[in-house]
Amino acid sequence: MKTVCLYFQVHQPWRLKKYRFFNMGKDHNYLDDLSNRSILQKVARQCYLPMNAMLLKLIQENKGKFRCSFSITGIAIEQFKAYAPEVLDSFKQLAATGCVEFLAETYSHSLASLASKEDFTDQVKLHAATIKKEFGVKPTAFRNTELIYSDEIGAMVAELGYKTMLAEGARHILGWKSPNYVYANAIDQKVRLLLRNYKLSDDIAFRFSNQGWDQYPLTADKYVSWLNSEETPGEVVNLFMDYETFGEHQGVETGIFEFMKALPATMLAAGMEFATVSEAAKKYQPVAVLHCPHTMSWADEERDVTAWLGNELQNEAFSKLYGLKEKVAKLKSEDFNYVWNFMQTSDHFYYMATKWLSDGDVHSYFNPYDSAYDAFINYMNVLSDFEIEVDKALEAKKAKRTKKQA
Repeated sequence: MKTVCLYFQVHQPWRLKKYRFFNMGKDHNYLDDLSNRSILQKVARQCYLPMNAMLLKLIQENKGKFRCSFSITGIAIEQFKAYAPEVLDSFKQLAATGCVEFLAETYSHSLASLASKEDFTDQVKLHAATIKKEFGVKPTAFRNTELIYSDEIGAMVAELGYKTMLAEGARHILGWKSPNYVYANAIDQKVRLLLRNYKLSDDIAFRFSNQGWDQYPLTADKYVSWLNSEETPGEVVNLFMDYETFGEHQGVETGIFEFMKALPATMLAAGMEFATVSEAAKKYQPVAVLHCPHTMSWADEERDVTAWLGNELQNEAFSKLYGLKEKVAKLKSEDFNYVWNFMQTSDHFYYMATKWLSDGDVHSYFNPYDSAYDAFINYMNVLSDFEIEVDKALEAKKAKRTKKQA
C-alpha cells in the first residue's frame, strides 16, 4: 500500500511600513499595521477558514483515514491572535481530531540555521513552546524555513531531539534515487528524512490553473492515477506545499477546492493511505543515507538559498542583522526580542532578490516593494534605527549598573 504524506506550510510575515531615513531616531513603530491586517484577513477568508473547514469535514467523512501535517510559524500565530482569532480556533479544532500533526520550525520563519546555531536553537525552542501552548502537542518532527537543509543542519536538528525532518527531493542531491522513500541524515543516521516530490507537489501548487499545461485540467482521478502508476515508484509520496496554494495562489474559481475535496476518497478507493509526517517516518525504514554537504531548499529551479542570500544587498542586510545578535541578547528585553524576531523573517531578504524564476513569479504579488533596492533601503533604515535604540538601551543599562555599584 502506497502512503501519501500531505504537508502544508502556513506563514505570513510581519510587513514593514515605508520607513524613510527621516523617520530614524523619531519613529520606532516599524510595522505596516494596515497591510498586515488586510492581507491576513483576506487570506483567512480565501484560504485558511474554508480549507480548515474542508479538512475537518474530510477527516470526519473518512473516519480518520484522511491525515495531514502542518507547520505554522510563530509570526503567523501572532497575526491570527491579533487579526483573526477564528483562524487559530479552526486550527485547534483540527488538532483535536488527532489526525493532524503540527511540526516544529523556526519561530519567525528565519534563516538562523545559516547564521547562528545558538539563535537557531532559541527560535526552534520558542516555536515548539508556542505549538505546545496553542495546540496542546509537543512537536516531534521538524521542518526548516523553506525546507533549507544540509547534513550539518540535520545534525543540529538531531541535537534538539527531533527524529524526523523534511527536505527537498532535489535532483542534484538524489541523482538516480527516488524521493519516494525514507532516507537518513549523513551525520546522525537516527534522523529520518522525508523528501518532497517536487514534480507532483508543483502540479498542484503551481501548474493547477495553467491552461497552457499539457495536463490541464487536473482532476482527482488523473492525479491519483499518477500517484499509483509504475512511473511513481516507492513507498511514501511526499506532497509538500504552501497552504496558501488553496484559494490564494490558486483562486477558488480554478476549481482547487473541488479537486481537494475529491482527492481523499479517490486515493483511498485506489488502495492508498494517508499518514502524517511522523507516522510515515515510523512506518518505513530508511533505504539509504542522503549526502547533502551543501545547503539546499525548495526554492526556484536551483533548489539553493540564492533566493534569500544571492546578491550583495541581501548579504549586507543579513550580516548587519546578525551582527546585532550579541547586543540584543545582552538586553534580555521582551520588546527588543520581539523586533529582533520579526526582523529575521526570511521574506525581508526574499523581497531583495534580483532573480525571479519559477515560484518567484507566484510569490511576487505578495512583494510590497517596487524593486529589490527599495526593499533593501527600507529594511536597512528600520535596522539602523533599531540598532540606535539597542545601543541607547545598552548605555542606559550600563549607566544604571555603574550607579548601583557607586
